[in-house]
Order: sequence, then C-alpha cells, then structure tokens
Amino acid sequence: MQEQASPVSLTQTVTRGLACKCPRCGEGKLYGGFITLRPNCGRCGLDYAFIDTGDGPAIFIIMIAGAIVVGAALIVEVKYQPPFWVHAALWLPLILATTLLPLRSMKSLLIALQFHHKASEGQLIARNPK
Repeated sequence: MQEQASPVSLTQTVTRGLACKCPRCGEGKLYGGFITLRPNCGRCGLDYAFIDTGDGPAIFIIMIAGAIVVGAALIVEVKYQPPFWVHAALWLPLILATTLLPLRSMKSLLIALQFHHKASEGQLIARNPK
C-alpha cells in the first residue's frame, strides 16, 4: 500500500489505461463489471473515488464510430446502391462493434490520464480587488 518511488511515464500511463489496470500500480483491476469501477485497487489500495470521466469516453467513441460508419455507409451507397435492409445488416453490427468494444479501454485511458496529470475538480480562487 505504498506509492511508487519513480515517476510513471506517459507511455506507461497510456499502456495501463488501455489494459484497464490500476493507474498507480498497473497491476490491479480497474473494473468490477463491464464499465462499473471497483471501489479501490485490490493490489495497491488506491481509492478510485477521485475518478470522474463523465461523458468523455462516450463522446470520443461516438465521434470516432460515427466517422467510420457514416463514411463506410456513404461509400457503399454511392458505389453499390444496395436496398435498405442491406444497410441495416451491414451497419448495425459495425455500430455495435465500434461503440461497445472500445468503451472500456477509452474510459480507463481517460482515468489513467486523469491520474497521471493529477486532474481534479476546478476551484474558484478568492481574488483581492485592487
């Protein structure tokens, strides 16, 4: 239950994030369910209460998946002009694959980066009027 002595590089942080591991030790599991976080790291004891990714992972995934699916659908429509049922058969599985599969990794990547950069909630500063 001790913090690491040597600082962690950004590459190590990204690797830990993509592997869905604890951002501090890189060994403990981050998730208890599909995207449900554990209360703390089982290895180093890091309390995961600081984590607040909000809608960030979902927004990134939506933008990336939208570009892929819409681009592919437009190319197929212009080139082959298939019936609508073919579009549904092609793009529904692609939408599910491009949104659900990377969601865990994207969320844990943002958590790891938040930990690495010591990000926290914004605070107002008391200013003295001059």
